[in-house]
Amino acid sequence: MRTQITELFGLSVYTDRAVYIGNVDDVVLDVDQKKIDSLAVGELNPEIGEVKGYSGLQIPFRVVKSIGDIVIVRHIPGIFRSPEKEE
Repeated sequence: MRTQITELFGLSVYTDRAVYIGNVDDVVLDVDQKKIDSLAVGELNPEIGEVKGYSGLQIPFRVVKSIGDIVIVRHIPGIFRSPEKEE
């Protein structure tokens, strides 16, 4: 399936464990290799963990599992913490 890069802007990004990360703000291209390098994600979910004061996050394109109405990426426990359950 082919998708234009402009269709990615604004899509919500979730892990494959249903953790909301944020929205796609930009796409980083590797012009020499003619491929997408990473997705720049903004409006980050504050519950996923500390991102050291950054307002965005670059997610390597190799961890993207699926793109459709949303973007699904592989869950990486060290980076994407599941929201704490209320007791």
